[in-house]
Amino acid sequence: MDFEFTDDQLELRDAARSVLASACPPSLVRAVYEDKDDDGRRALWETLVGLDWPALGVAEDDGGLGLGFLEVGILVEEMGRVVAPSPFLATATQLAPMLQEADASGFLADVAAGRVTGTLAVAEGGRWTTDAVACAAERSGAGWRIDGRKSHVVDGATADELAVVARGDDGLGVFLVPGSAVTALPLEVIDPTMPLATVTLEGVEVDGDRVLIEPGDPRAEVATTRVLEEATTALSLSTVATCRSIFETTLQYAKDRHQFGRPIGSFQALKHRLADCYLAVERAASLAYFAALTIAEDDERRAIATSMAKAAAGDCQELLTNDGLQLHGGVGFTWEHDLHFGLKRAASGELLFGTSIFHRARLARLLGLEAT
Repeated sequence: MDFEFTDDQLELRDAARSVLASACPPSLVRAVYEDKDDDGRRALWETLVGLDWPALGVAEDDGGLGLGFLEVGILVEEMGRVVAPSPFLATATQLAPMLQEADASGFLADVAAGRVTGTLAVAEGGRWTTDAVACAAERSGAGWRIDGRKSHVVDGATADELAVVARGDDGLGVFLVPGSAVTALPLEVIDPTMPLATVTLEGVEVDGDRVLIEPGDPRAEVATTRVLEEATTALSLSTVATCRSIFETTLQYAKDRHQFGRPIGSFQALKHRLADCYLAVERAASLAYFAALTIAEDDERRAIATSMAKAAAGDCQELLTNDGLQLHGGVGFTWEHDLHFGLKRAASGELLFGTSIFHRARLARLLGLEAT
């Protein structure tokens, strides 16, 4: 594995950072918080579509640009830095990978062109595991009928298409369900830039051409697990990028804020805390990109690397949200300061696709270290 970005990847990162600095300033994020500004979201999405970002990780034969998961991760990271309110994360790292796993090339062209946004509906009861899936699929003529409820679906109330994982008599299956066919209840969340919804499917009829993987096909279990790994790693990259932004903001504040005639960052106690924050961010970023590389190269260690990355991202956000807030002092508690956007996004990232505690337990099982 090459742990250094290529020149093209560095150019992609710099270009993405430049675009987002203009297209997603803090004022846009604040407008989403205060006004639930859908116009701002749409304008940002149109900008990303115009740059072919949704097509980045889609194969050329399917209408995409044919780059890999690592390049998608670079974009996800840059969007995490600015707390971008966009359907890109769910569409590019949840729906698109599932369509690719299912060889559903007929639907990928619309995703790559930005005409369709989407998400993955797999969690039930807050558990992102295949054994937790109880949503039922029954044959109905040439298609299937789905009944059940999915929890914590990212963009569940606004996505055009949902890749729904349901269980038939013969096992798991995956279905592409239009957003208009489900009942989505938006959840009250601390971070409105990453909206979640509870999705209810009551007798939803799915035509045969929208069955991505039929129940009982062993590919369903494998595909769902692989897509969950991609989504989890992408979220880890996003969370760590948000934490890095918190760190940089806090570091600058420590340089600018004076007390007793000197910058507060010059005091040894604060230096130690800032050093700990920096170490946590770098450690988590390294593990997140290692996980991204294992996915990009389909390395056999991808499951282990994914859980390591998510656990480290959880540790990172816990430290950075606490210390970032405290080191800002009183101003850190104010609504007017932009710091809280990053704090809330980072905290939200810990709860999705399994907490750090869940992934440590999963890691123990994968390494054969589970207590007997």
